[in-house]
Amino acid sequence: MAEALQIDLTPAAAARVAAIAARQGKPAILRLAVDGGGCAGFQYRFGLADAVENDDTIAERDGVTLVVDEISLDLVRGSAVDFVESLGGASFQVTNPNAASGCGCGTSFSI
Repeated sequence: MAEALQIDLTPAAAARVAAIAARQGKPAILRLAVDGGGCAGFQYRFGLADAVENDDTIAERDGVTLVVDEISLDLVRGSAVDFVESLGGASFQVTNPNAASGCGCGTSFSI
């Protein structure tokens, strides 16, 4: 596995992942991936993972693991994954220092 500390998981995001994983009876592993598309060129994709893959970079907080594949890591290195609740709804959000611009929905970005 690649070294950690290249991406971070906030306490709020870790708590939310733990709650979702417990409800679904799955391991508390959140996978962040980047896909081409979205309104700004790339979009974030989140999902629970069953296991950590060999090429994953990991970050751990409060018993929860965040995993990012090698290709996606190049686009999100140095980012933090947070869970935000607001009047507009609740969602995982990525604070990405590599993004040159984003979109209004907060789920896609360009570099």
